[in-house]
Amino acid sequence: MPFAEAGLEKLARETRKTLLLLHSRAGTSHIGSAFSSVEILVSLHNGILAKEDVFILSKGHAASALYAVWDSCKIGGAPLDGYCRDGGVLHGHPDRLRCPGVAASTGSLGHGIPIGAGIAFARKRDAKKGRIFVLASDGELQEGSVWEAAASAGRLGLDNLAVIVDANGLQAFEHTENIMPFSTLEPKFLAFGCAVETVDGHDFGQLAKALGAVPFAPGKPSVILAKTVKGKGIKEFEGKLEWHYKSPAAADLERYLLELEET
Repeated sequence: MPFAEAGLEKLARETRKTLLLLHSRAGTSHIGSAFSSVEILVSLHNGILAKEDVFILSKGHAASALYAVWDSCKIGGAPLDGYCRDGGVLHGHPDRLRCPGVAASTGSLGHGIPIGAGIAFARKRDAKKGRIFVLASDGELQEGSVWEAAASAGRLGLDNLAVIVDANGLQAFEHTENIMPFSTLEPKFLAFGCAVETVDGHDFGQLAKALGAVPFAPGKPSVILAKTVKGKGIKEFEGKLEWHYKSPAAADLERYLLELEET
């Protein structure tokens, strides 16, 4: 493994350790969704996002992962001890009015891509530099607003917009494959005029190659379908629907942390 990639693996491991502690202490849910997006967020915040770029976390229920990556990468933000505590600014869903660094308040799913498309269109109109990256979940692609935004983005030639789909295959109470199969996503985005790449969302090499190539084609929004595992990193969490809601018990933290150290 190249040194740079080994360093990113270490950051991902430290991020997951932080997430275990955050969720256990606060008793909050969505740790499975946070774990699945770690490599994507680490990649974005290490050499991909430029100063003029904008990042929107559309899957706002995984806000803890964004906060933990900021902390692991020494980017700044607010102290983690304020996560989901009275008076703190690190809410369970990102709040742009309270938390520095948050570009858009999200939580109601299906809003991030439309917001991103709007910002991308404004940047194009005003001839301003910078790309708009949006991280969405596969489950939220069932919202009609997503496809209205995709159609508009393709029609308007928003090649400054990049959508990354964290496709971990699980949502709320069901497998996404039983509702909107993964195989249908690429043809839909292509039909709306987007350029699409599919990657392993836990492989830093594949992520770097795809993210570094944005925009994929002139005049077309870029879409990265990142296949991930919900709860990636802890066997007890991986691919388990219940970890959309459960939080790790304090009594189990030691063995979870040890498992991460051994991976």
